[in-house]
Amino acid sequence: MSEPRMPIPAPEDTYKGWLFKWTNYIKGYQRRWFVLSNGLLSYYRTQAEMRHTCRGTINLATANIAVEDSCNFVISNGGTQTYHLKASSEVERQRWITALELAKAKASRMQLESDDSGDDSTPHAAGQSTGSRNSEVQSTLRTLGSKVEDLSTCNDLIAKHGSALQRSLSELEGVQLGGETSEKIRQVTERATLFRITSNAMINACRDFMTLAQTHSKRWQKALQSEREQRVRLEETLEQLAKQHNHLERAFRGATVLPSSQSNPAIDSKGPVPRKGDASDEDEENEFFDACEDVQEFITVPADPKYHRRSGSNVSGISNELGMDDGTTSLDEQSLASNPESPQSQELVPVRKRRTRIPDKPNYSLNLWSIMKNCIGKELSKIPMPVNFNEPLSMLQRLSEDLEYYELLDRAAKCQSSLEQMCYVAAFTVSSYSTTVHRTGKPFNPLLGETFELDRVQESGYRSLCEQVSHHPPAAAHHAISERGWTLRQEIALASKFRGKYLSIMPLGSIHCIFEKSTHHYTWKKVTTTVHNIIVGKLWIDQSGEIDVVNHKTGDRCHLKFAPYSYFSRDVARKVTGVVTDKDGKAHYVLSGTWDEKMEYSRVMQSSRGGENGADGRQKTVYQTLKAKELWKKTPLPEGAENMYYFSTLALTLNELEEGVAPTDSRKRPDQRLMEQGRWEEANTEKQRLEEKQRTVRREREREANRAASPSEEGKESADGGGHQDNYTPMWFERLVDPMTGEPTHIYKGGYWEAKEQGNWDSCPDIF
Repeated sequence: MSEPRMPIPAPEDTYKGWLFKWTNYIKGYQRRWFVLSNGLLSYYRTQAEMRHTCRGTINLATANIAVEDSCNFVISNGGTQTYHLKASSEVERQRWITALELAKAKASRMQLESDDSGDDSTPHAAGQSTGSRNSEVQSTLRTLGSKVEDLSTCNDLIAKHGSALQRSLSELEGVQLGGETSEKIRQVTERATLFRITSNAMINACRDFMTLAQTHSKRWQKALQSEREQRVRLEETLEQLAKQHNHLERAFRGATVLPSSQSNPAIDSKGPVPRKGDASDEDEENEFFDACEDVQEFITVPADPKYHRRSGSNVSGISNELGMDDGTTSLDEQSLASNPESPQSQELVPVRKRRTRIPDKPNYSLNLWSIMKNCIGKELSKIPMPVNFNEPLSMLQRLSEDLEYYELLDRAAKCQSSLEQMCYVAAFTVSSYSTTVHRTGKPFNPLLGETFELDRVQESGYRSLCEQVSHHPPAAAHHAISERGWTLRQEIALASKFRGKYLSIMPLGSIHCIFEKSTHHYTWKKVTTTVHNIIVGKLWIDQSGEIDVVNHKTGDRCHLKFAPYSYFSRDVARKVTGVVTDKDGKAHYVLSGTWDEKMEYSRVMQSSRGGENGADGRQKTVYQTLKAKELWKKTPLPEGAENMYYFSTLALTLNELEEGVAPTDSRKRPDQRLMEQGRWEEANTEKQRLEEKQRTVRREREREANRAASPSEEGKESADGGGHQDNYTPMWFERLVDPMTGEPTHIYKGGYWEAKEQGNWDSCPDIF
């Protein structure tokens, strides 16, 4: 939201304008009218309130002013008053900072002068205007001028009366009187002479002082005027530089902007992100994040035309210039999109028809605040949540959805160049978030020992297995292997916190991808997922953070940055950028796109320093790249997905009943099945039964562990087991030290698929 441009105020002016002030975690930043006057910063809800209600005032004489980033700043008096403020732009913030610093300097100077003079008068009232302060200064100057005139008059009178006294005494000396009288007159004459000499000396000293003061006063006035003019010039220069900075920023952003079809992905039609101008009852509750977040750490511009004149047959030559091996298969020579009509897709004939619908989600109302108000600060896994907030899938099934775009790993396995392979792996890491954009429902927390298999060997060439290996803390292990030459494994533990207005989910643990043919081993971690407007407003999800995808064999690296949503950002929402570099740090590819729509890649022809400065003051790298090409594109959701929890085509099949799966499989979980069928009251009852059963089993397991460790500890047990390890041995995974990262993790030890072939599930626990 743009505000009318306001000039830099002169020291005697009142400065007014709109700023965003942090209020609380419920309302976030709210728009307020601020007035800077007489060394005091006051704010009001509206301009009309200035006549009758002031919401707060802070004295700048003793305040600290700190700049947090390009648009945020903080004013604090060191006590109970602290204002967290946000301007609509960097230029506007600089105007306010300049005005505040000038007002603070003036207020501090006047306070110091008041202290030095020993004036015991009370301070001026908070509402005294700048005009009255100026009148006081003018009155003081007039008084001082009057005193100087009085001093000059006294000077004239002393000279006049001193001369008259000298004449009178001289006349007395001429009078013939007695000896004693003459002596007295002589003494008076001497004293009068001394008085005249002293008075003349005082008069001369006052005259010299006045002359010197007048001379220096003119010099000081000229110096002060020069300083004022220089300050105005500096302010104008600073404002112009800020404008140029914004123009350059927009120009560079324009060089890397995505196609117009991506300019507003999902904002107009999907609507999970609040926008300016939304007509909603929650307008007053909108949350404002960083007004001007730091943009990507690099800038891309079109490469020199000489690179574009190369023919397709010379692509391998470009690869050689980039440090690739001879004969590598280039990304330009491959179909980068998931094309259902490609020969590869035609070979994958499904052996069974999967379901394409589930029962529509019922429309049940529930008072969220009555449940969540007592849960602030607790771990998400310890909050007793009814199924009303869930979706009919478990966290194990959500974890398996990472394989939604497994074709990217299939293509990566065929790459001969590690740098090209890195592009596909990076696109795969981003694609795993595309299914979450509308999925505001919470998946079921898996029970300890719960498993989920996803066997797609005949259809897609891979199969995966997940198992809940720990309950406190909750952790799930995942292992997937493909006949097309890749293996994916991960152990993910969730650190979740409910903050009152939003929910932060921080996945912990590393993801590994190993390619059989090249033996390339990649690792990366997940970014933070944030669910906004938990209490008031429409729920929406954002992904933010950074990912480093590392090839431990070659040293290649891809640094991905997920930009957090910003109300004031001019960038496309849900933006992701990345750079693929070799072991020497040389850039070869630039990736760009959004985590909910698609990713593109651009080949780097040349790189140089010299772009605009980043947040840390360093110059950004400018990459000259070829035209961007599509690397991955999201598959549209099935028809009617908004009534089916926004499930993708794969997600719709995950809870479909299958024969031969383990008795611990998530498909057999009764509360989850009842919720899918729309029987939510029964699902809530069944969910409580399963959770109580799990607590009973855990207490029994702890008693057995204590009994085996020490008979004297037999009577000790935890009420809920919180904070303790589960003393549980997983069925299909074993805890080892990862040879690549050195972290303890659960790795698949084998045996599941063999047990399935034999139909032997005797060793599986009874968890349902």
